[in-house]
Amino acid sequence: MSAGAEPYREALAAAVRHAIRWLESQPHRRVGPQQAAKELLAAFDGELPQSGMAPAEVVDYLASHAEPGLMAMPSGRFFGWVIGGTLPAAMAADWLVSSWDQNSAMRYATPAIAAIEEAAGNWLLQLLGLPEESDVGFVTGATMANFTGMAAARWRLLKDAGWNLDRDGLFGAPRIHCIVGEERHETLDLALRYLGMGSPTVVPADSQGRIDAAELDCALDRIALARSAPSSGPTEGSGPAPILVCLQAGNVHSGAFDPFAAAIAVSKAHGAWVHVDGAFGLWAAAVPELAGLTTGVEGADSWATDAHKSLNVPYDCGIAVVRDPQALRSAMGQHASYLLQDADGSGDPSHKVPELSRRARGVPVWAALKSLGRDGVAEQVRRLATSAARLAEKLAAIDGVEVLNDVGFTQITLAFGDDATTRGVAARVIADGTVWMSGSRWHGRDVLRISVSNWTTDAADVAAAVEAVKVALETVRRSQP
Repeated sequence: MSAGAEPYREALAAAVRHAIRWLESQPHRRVGPQQAAKELLAAFDGELPQSGMAPAEVVDYLASHAEPGLMAMPSGRFFGWVIGGTLPAAMAADWLVSSWDQNSAMRYATPAIAAIEEAAGNWLLQLLGLPEESDVGFVTGATMANFTGMAAARWRLLKDAGWNLDRDGLFGAPRIHCIVGEERHETLDLALRYLGMGSPTVVPADSQGRIDAAELDCALDRIALARSAPSSGPTEGSGPAPILVCLQAGNVHSGAFDPFAAAIAVSKAHGAWVHVDGAFGLWAAAVPELAGLTTGVEGADSWATDAHKSLNVPYDCGIAVVRDPQALRSAMGQHASYLLQDADGSGDPSHKVPELSRRARGVPVWAALKSLGRDGVAEQVRRLATSAARLAEKLAAIDGVEVLNDVGFTQITLAFGDDATTRGVAARVIADGTVWMSGSRWHGRDVLRISVSNWTTDAADVAAAVEAVKVALETVRRSQP
């Protein structure tokens, strides 16, 4: 018989208490963790206990011992990497997903989840202005969203070149020429490695990291010329070369967007599949006054984004969108006899993602979109960009602070003269704990990166960030000889 609710009641009540306490601490707590992993390990490791602990006691123990090692990523003062917060409806929906405990592979077995995710996918296509015939898959994050879109590209390009990837694999297959911008995110290279397609051809980018469309055209011409040369390899064939061009919506340092209209036009003139990595930037399409950043992006063939970034749903929710459903389902699908198929033709969720077993990660996306609506999403993303612009303006007014990028979206990159001073400021900001910003290196310089990604970031958080940077710079200057 089913256990019912009673065995869960006390543990869930304990989880609610600790979750509320954690959320209540965000406005005033130190952003960074207070203890390192090696210090925390003793509380969680050691010999596996011979006997167990009551579920509610486990939750209490877990929460109390983990707390010193938690980063206040939900805080409006967290500006590290590109990590958003979590909307209330999305968080609550994610709790429901855990309690429902549905393996979301099959429409037949979990029709409610399939319907919710299909609706969420349709809303995303409407919101982002992407082709309505596209398939949408919910994956773990932007890395796997890139992987999924590029896997569909690999299948289609090889099929069109006369190669049966499913039967013959990659050995001996025609080479797929992959082209990326000089400042693409490294997850594109990672996905290419996962897919066995090797290192890409790199095209120069401008000072903000945008791919040069003219240079892209030249690179495509060189591939075509090499293809027609008598020395072409035995597997190259005589038709157009299979080409995958990867573009970017939102440079991780500058927030800049590739020139989609021009870059996609030259790519399509050479018969290329175009994939867009839009981990956080694709959401600009939802804001009328920012949509110009993504002009032409709908002309691509696949898109990747991450709902935990600019949309602010819980982690584990990347989104892969592919215009060609056959390519996506052929690359990802599995058809074992024991998997019951729904006959309505919409395709099982497992046909659109790498996993068979997975949680219903599209449900929090639906909840976020339902709670915000089109206008609410636009306002949320607009507020992120506005906060970034205000923060950059106030920081630029401080003597010794250099804003290195054109702040047109949500990313700010700072330097403080020489690299040593920049590293010192970054270390002081983190040590202080009022805010969190992450160091990086861009254009041959050490930098401090700021990403405005949390829906709760407000004017007070912006002011706190400006003051934290100002104090850190003054402290470093005083310590210098």
